[in-house]
Amino acid sequence: MIKKIGVLTSGGDAPGMNAAIRAVIRAGLEANLEMYVIYNGYKGIIDRTIEKVDRKFCAEIINRGGTKIGTARLPEFSQDEVQNKAVEILKEYGIDALVTIGGDGTYKGALALSRKGIRCVALPGTIDNDVASSDYTIGFFTALQTIVDCIDKLRDTSSSHQRCSVVEVMGRYCGDLAVYASLASGADIVITRENPMAEEDLLEEIKNQVNMGKHHIMVIITEHITDVSALADKITKNCGIEAKSEVLGRIQRGGTPVAIDRTLATTMGVFAVDTLLQGDTGVCIGIIDNKLTATPIEKALKMENKSNKFLKHMLCRTR
Repeated sequence: MIKKIGVLTSGGDAPGMNAAIRAVIRAGLEANLEMYVIYNGYKGIIDRTIEKVDRKFCAEIINRGGTKIGTARLPEFSQDEVQNKAVEILKEYGIDALVTIGGDGTYKGALALSRKGIRCVALPGTIDNDVASSDYTIGFFTALQTIVDCIDKLRDTSSSHQRCSVVEVMGRYCGDLAVYASLASGADIVITRENPMAEEDLLEEIKNQVNMGKHHIMVIITEHITDVSALADKITKNCGIEAKSEVLGRIQRGGTPVAIDRTLATTMGVFAVDTLLQGDTGVCIGIIDNKLTATPIEKALKMENKSNKFLKHMLCRTR
Protein backbone atom coordinates (compact mmCIF):
# COMPACT_ATOMS: atom_id res chain seq x y z
CA MET A 1 0.00 0.00 0.00
CA ILE A 2 1.26 3.46 -0.93
CA LYS A 3 1.63 5.88 1.98
CA LYS A 4 4.13 8.44 0.66
CA ILE A 5 4.47 9.90 -2.84
CA GLY A 6 7.27 12.13 -4.11
CA VAL A 7 7.05 14.45 -7.10
CA LEU A 8 9.91 15.83 -9.19
CA THR A 9 10.49 17.74 -12.41
CA SER A 10 13.41 16.88 -14.65
CA GLY A 11 14.98 17.99 -17.92
CA GLY A 12 13.92 21.24 -19.55
CA ASP A 13 11.30 23.30 -17.72
CA ALA A 14 7.88 23.79 -19.30
CA PRO A 15 4.98 26.13 -18.48
CA GLY A 16 2.35 24.12 -16.64
CA MET A 17 4.77 22.05 -14.57
CA ASN A 18 3.70 23.95 -11.45
CA ALA A 19 0.06 23.18 -12.20
CA ALA A 20 0.97 19.50 -12.44
CA ILE A 21 2.92 19.62 -9.15
CA ARG A 22 -0.06 21.29 -7.49
CA ALA A 23 -2.49 18.67 -8.81
CA VAL A 24 -0.32 15.74 -7.71
CA ILE A 25 0.15 17.14 -4.20
CA ARG A 26 -3.50 18.00 -3.69
CA ALA A 27 -4.77 14.71 -5.11
CA GLY A 28 -2.35 12.82 -2.86
CA LEU A 29 -3.35 14.75 0.24
CA GLU A 30 -7.01 14.19 -0.61
CA ALA A 31 -6.24 10.46 -0.55
CA ASN A 32 -4.66 10.85 2.92
CA LEU A 33 -1.12 10.29 1.65
CA GLU A 34 2.05 12.03 2.78
CA MET A 35 3.42 14.14 -0.06
CA TYR A 36 7.02 15.07 -0.75
CA VAL A 37 8.74 17.28 -3.31
CA ILE A 38 12.19 16.47 -4.62
CA TYR A 39 14.15 19.52 -5.71
CA ASN A 40 16.14 19.62 -8.96
CA GLY A 41 15.02 16.38 -10.54
CA TYR A 42 16.76 13.06 -9.99
CA LYS A 43 19.78 14.98 -8.72
CA GLY A 44 17.65 15.99 -5.76
CA ILE A 45 17.25 12.35 -4.72
CA ILE A 46 21.01 11.86 -4.63
CA ASP A 47 21.50 15.22 -2.86
CA ARG A 48 18.67 14.42 -0.43
CA THR A 49 16.90 17.71 -1.15
CA ILE A 50 13.56 16.18 -0.27
CA GLU A 51 10.82 18.00 1.63
CA LYS A 52 7.46 16.97 3.06
CA VAL A 53 4.76 19.42 1.93
CA ASP A 54 1.14 20.35 2.57
CA ARG A 55 -1.52 22.29 0.66
CA LYS A 56 0.14 25.61 1.48
CA PHE A 57 3.19 24.63 -0.56
CA CYS A 58 1.24 24.66 -3.81
CA ALA A 59 -0.90 27.72 -3.14
CA GLU A 60 -0.88 30.29 -5.95
CA ILE A 61 1.49 28.37 -8.26
CA ILE A 62 -1.01 27.20 -10.88
CA ASN A 63 -0.39 30.36 -12.93
CA ARG A 64 3.40 30.42 -12.59
CA GLY A 65 5.77 29.39 -15.35
CA GLY A 66 8.88 27.30 -14.81
CA THR A 67 8.94 24.85 -11.91
CA LYS A 68 8.87 25.79 -8.24
CA ILE A 69 10.87 22.71 -7.29
CA GLY A 70 13.61 23.26 -9.85
CA THR A 71 14.99 20.97 -12.51
CA ALA A 72 18.36 19.58 -13.48
CA ARG A 73 19.90 17.00 -15.76
CA LEU A 74 21.85 14.11 -14.22
CA PRO A 75 23.51 12.03 -16.97
CA GLU A 76 25.00 9.71 -14.33
CA PHE A 77 21.51 8.54 -13.44
CA SER A 78 21.79 6.06 -16.30
CA GLN A 79 24.39 4.20 -14.20
CA ASP A 80 23.14 1.26 -12.18
CA GLU A 81 25.02 2.24 -9.02
CA VAL A 82 23.49 5.74 -9.05
CA GLN A 83 20.01 4.28 -9.49
CA ASN A 84 20.61 1.89 -6.60
CA LYS A 85 21.69 4.78 -4.39
CA ALA A 86 18.51 6.67 -5.34
CA VAL A 87 16.38 3.67 -4.39
CA GLU A 88 18.19 3.40 -1.06
CA ILE A 89 17.62 7.09 -0.29
CA LEU A 90 13.94 6.99 -1.24
CA LYS A 91 13.46 4.01 1.07
CA GLU A 92 15.19 5.93 3.88
CA TYR A 93 12.49 8.58 3.52
CA GLY A 94 9.81 5.91 3.24
CA ILE A 95 8.75 7.18 -0.19
CA ASP A 96 6.85 4.38 -1.91
CA ALA A 97 6.14 6.02 -5.24
CA LEU A 98 7.15 8.86 -7.54
CA VAL A 99 5.41 11.09 -10.05
CA THR A 100 8.03 12.41 -12.46
CA ILE A 101 7.38 15.27 -14.88
CA GLY A 102 9.53 15.77 -17.99
CA GLY A 103 10.48 14.34 -21.37
CA ASP A 104 11.98 11.07 -22.57
CA GLY A 105 15.03 11.33 -20.32
CA THR A 106 12.73 11.68 -17.34
CA TYR A 107 10.76 8.68 -18.57
CA LYS A 108 13.91 6.55 -18.72
CA GLY A 109 14.75 7.44 -15.14
CA ALA A 110 11.23 6.56 -13.99
CA LEU A 111 11.39 3.24 -15.82
CA ALA A 112 14.72 2.37 -14.18
CA LEU A 113 13.41 3.13 -10.68
CA SER A 114 10.21 1.21 -11.38
CA ARG A 115 12.24 -1.85 -12.28
CA LYS A 116 14.04 -1.52 -8.94
CA GLY A 117 10.86 -1.51 -6.88
CA ILE A 118 9.88 2.17 -6.67
CA ARG A 119 6.44 2.68 -8.17
CA CYS A 120 6.64 5.40 -10.80
CA VAL A 121 4.27 7.27 -13.07
CA ALA A 122 5.58 9.84 -15.55
CA LEU A 123 3.89 12.95 -16.92
CA PRO A 124 4.85 14.54 -20.28
CA GLY A 125 6.28 17.96 -19.42
CA THR A 126 8.07 19.43 -22.44
CA ILE A 127 7.38 22.30 -24.81
CA ASP A 128 8.55 20.25 -27.81
CA ASN A 129 5.49 17.95 -27.95
CA ASP A 130 7.88 15.12 -28.78
CA VAL A 131 6.43 12.49 -26.44
CA ALA A 132 4.76 10.05 -28.80
CA SER A 133 2.49 8.51 -26.16
CA SER A 134 0.48 11.74 -25.82
CA ASP A 135 -1.15 13.95 -28.44
CA TYR A 136 -0.06 17.00 -26.45
CA THR A 137 2.50 17.65 -23.74
CA ILE A 138 2.39 20.04 -20.80
CA GLY A 139 3.90 23.37 -21.93
CA PHE A 140 3.43 22.93 -25.68
CA PHE A 141 0.51 25.31 -26.07
CA THR A 142 2.12 28.07 -24.01
CA ALA A 143 5.33 27.85 -26.04
CA LEU A 144 3.25 27.88 -29.22
CA GLN A 145 1.45 31.05 -28.10
CA THR A 146 4.80 32.70 -27.30
CA ILE A 147 6.09 31.85 -30.78
CA VAL A 148 2.98 33.18 -32.49
CA ASP A 149 3.15 36.40 -30.45
CA CYS A 150 6.79 36.87 -31.50
CA ILE A 151 6.02 36.17 -35.16
CA ASP A 152 3.14 38.66 -35.12
CA LYS A 153 5.51 41.33 -33.82
CA LEU A 154 8.20 40.39 -36.33
CA ARG A 155 5.68 40.65 -39.13
CA ASP A 156 5.01 44.29 -38.29
CA THR A 157 8.61 45.41 -38.66
CA SER A 158 9.49 43.00 -41.48
CA SER A 159 6.51 44.19 -43.51
CA SER A 160 7.49 47.80 -42.93
CA HIS A 161 11.00 47.12 -44.20
CA GLN A 162 9.89 44.65 -46.90
CA ARG A 163 12.06 41.82 -45.63
CA CYS A 164 12.14 38.07 -45.45
CA SER A 165 12.14 36.81 -41.87
CA VAL A 166 13.79 33.45 -41.13
CA VAL A 167 12.60 32.37 -37.68
CA GLU A 168 14.15 29.43 -35.83
CA VAL A 169 11.89 27.85 -33.22
CA MET A 170 12.56 25.15 -30.66
CA GLY A 171 11.30 21.60 -30.85
CA ARG A 172 14.56 19.68 -30.67
CA TYR A 173 13.93 17.10 -33.40
CA CYS A 174 10.15 17.43 -33.51
CA GLY A 175 8.52 19.90 -35.88
CA ASP A 176 5.20 20.38 -34.07
CA LEU A 177 5.97 23.87 -32.77
CA ALA A 178 7.03 25.02 -36.23
CA VAL A 179 4.05 23.48 -38.01
CA TYR A 180 1.43 24.72 -35.54
CA ALA A 181 3.03 28.18 -35.43
CA SER A 182 3.07 28.35 -39.22
CA LEU A 183 -0.60 27.46 -39.37
CA ALA A 184 -1.52 29.96 -36.66
CA SER A 185 0.55 32.84 -38.04
CA GLY A 186 -0.01 32.37 -41.77
CA ALA A 187 3.68 31.82 -42.48
CA ASP A 188 4.74 31.35 -46.10
CA ILE A 189 7.21 28.47 -45.66
CA VAL A 190 7.77 25.94 -42.88
CA ILE A 191 10.74 23.59 -42.71
CA THR A 192 11.00 20.69 -40.27
CA ARG A 193 12.66 17.28 -40.26
CA GLU A 194 9.30 15.79 -41.14
CA ASN A 195 8.73 18.42 -43.83
CA PRO A 196 12.22 19.09 -45.26
CA MET A 197 13.18 21.39 -48.10
CA ALA A 198 16.53 21.48 -49.91
CA GLU A 199 18.28 24.84 -49.68
CA GLU A 200 18.22 25.37 -53.45
CA ASP A 201 14.47 24.67 -53.49
CA LEU A 202 13.92 27.16 -50.68
CA LEU A 203 15.86 29.87 -52.50
CA GLU A 204 13.93 29.18 -55.68
CA GLU A 205 10.60 29.35 -53.84
CA ILE A 206 11.50 32.70 -52.26
CA LYS A 207 12.61 34.06 -55.64
CA ASN A 208 9.29 33.00 -57.14
CA GLN A 209 7.35 34.73 -54.37
CA VAL A 210 9.38 37.91 -54.81
CA ASN A 211 8.81 37.81 -58.58
CA MET A 212 5.08 37.48 -57.94
CA GLY A 213 5.20 40.77 -56.05
CA LYS A 214 5.45 39.63 -52.42
CA HIS A 215 7.18 42.25 -50.30
CA HIS A 216 7.33 40.27 -47.09
CA ILE A 217 8.02 36.55 -46.57
CA MET A 218 7.92 34.56 -43.35
CA VAL A 219 9.96 31.34 -43.08
CA ILE A 220 9.72 29.20 -39.93
CA ILE A 221 12.28 26.47 -39.35
CA THR A 222 12.88 23.96 -36.57
CA GLU A 223 16.19 24.14 -34.70
CA HIS A 224 19.09 21.79 -35.51
CA ILE A 225 18.39 21.89 -39.25
CA THR A 226 20.63 24.69 -40.48
CA ASP A 227 22.40 27.90 -39.52
CA VAL A 228 19.59 30.41 -39.96
CA SER A 229 21.95 33.40 -39.96
CA ALA A 230 23.93 31.96 -42.88
CA LEU A 231 20.68 31.04 -44.61
CA ALA A 232 19.39 34.61 -44.29
CA ASP A 233 22.63 35.87 -45.88
CA LYS A 234 22.13 33.52 -48.83
CA ILE A 235 18.56 34.69 -49.29
CA THR A 236 19.71 38.32 -49.30
CA LYS A 237 22.38 37.59 -51.92
CA ASN A 238 20.29 35.39 -54.21
CA CYS A 239 16.60 36.19 -53.93
CA GLY A 240 16.15 39.92 -54.46
CA ILE A 241 14.91 40.58 -50.91
CA GLU A 242 16.71 41.46 -47.69
CA ALA A 243 16.50 38.66 -45.13
CA LYS A 244 17.00 38.72 -41.38
CA SER A 245 17.25 35.73 -39.06
CA GLU A 246 15.65 35.48 -35.62
CA VAL A 247 16.41 32.72 -33.10
CA LEU A 248 13.68 32.81 -30.47
CA GLY A 249 15.65 30.55 -28.12
CA ARG A 250 14.73 29.92 -24.51
CA ILE A 251 12.19 32.72 -24.36
CA GLN A 252 9.87 30.01 -25.66
CA ARG A 253 10.19 28.08 -22.38
CA GLY A 254 9.00 30.86 -20.08
CA GLY A 255 5.84 32.74 -19.33
CA THR A 256 2.51 32.23 -17.64
CA PRO A 257 0.97 28.94 -18.78
CA VAL A 258 -2.12 29.32 -20.95
CA ALA A 259 -5.41 27.84 -19.76
CA ILE A 260 -5.16 24.62 -21.77
CA ASP A 261 -1.72 23.81 -20.33
CA ARG A 262 -3.05 24.38 -16.81
CA THR A 263 -6.05 22.12 -17.32
CA LEU A 264 -3.98 19.48 -19.11
CA ALA A 265 -1.43 19.48 -16.29
CA THR A 266 -4.12 19.36 -13.61
CA THR A 267 -6.08 16.47 -15.09
CA MET A 268 -2.89 14.52 -15.81
CA GLY A 269 -1.60 15.11 -12.27
CA VAL A 270 -4.77 13.80 -10.63
CA PHE A 271 -4.88 10.85 -13.03
CA ALA A 272 -1.26 10.02 -12.16
CA VAL A 273 -2.08 9.70 -8.46
CA ASP A 274 -5.17 7.61 -9.25
CA THR A 275 -3.03 5.37 -11.46
CA LEU A 276 -0.54 4.78 -8.65
CA LEU A 277 -3.31 4.03 -6.17
CA GLN A 278 -4.68 1.44 -8.58
CA GLY A 279 -1.35 -0.38 -8.35
CA ASP A 280 0.14 0.56 -11.72
CA THR A 281 3.83 1.39 -12.12
CA GLY A 282 6.26 2.06 -14.94
CA VAL A 283 3.61 3.88 -16.96
CA CYS A 284 3.31 7.35 -18.44
CA ILE A 285 0.20 9.48 -18.62
CA GLY A 286 -0.97 10.92 -21.92
CA ILE A 287 -3.94 12.43 -23.67
CA ILE A 288 -4.98 10.55 -26.80
CA ASP A 289 -8.11 11.46 -28.76
CA ASN A 290 -9.09 13.67 -25.81
CA LYS A 291 -8.94 10.77 -23.35
CA LEU A 292 -6.50 10.26 -20.48
CA THR A 293 -4.38 7.16 -20.96
CA ALA A 294 -1.65 5.22 -19.18
CA THR A 295 0.97 3.65 -21.46
CA PRO A 296 3.86 1.43 -20.32
CA ILE A 297 6.97 3.61 -20.42
CA GLU A 298 8.94 0.89 -22.19
CA LYS A 299 6.37 0.94 -25.01
CA ALA A 300 6.17 4.73 -25.07
CA LEU A 301 9.94 5.11 -25.54
CA LYS A 302 9.77 2.93 -28.66
CA MET A 303 6.87 4.78 -30.26
CA GLU A 304 7.58 7.07 -33.20
CA ASN A 305 6.58 10.71 -33.03
CA LYS A 306 3.32 11.39 -34.74
CA SER A 307 3.29 13.04 -38.15
CA ASN A 308 0.24 15.28 -38.31
CA LYS A 309 -0.84 14.84 -41.90
CA PHE A 310 -3.97 16.89 -41.35
CA LEU A 311 -1.98 19.95 -40.30
CA LYS A 312 0.38 19.57 -43.26
CA HIS A 313 -2.67 19.37 -45.54
CA MET A 314 -4.09 22.54 -43.98
CA LEU A 315 -0.79 24.37 -44.43
CA CYS A 316 -0.82 23.56 -48.14
CA ARG A 317 -4.45 24.69 -48.46
CA THR A 318 -3.94 28.03 -46.71
CA ARG A 319 -0.73 29.28 -48.30
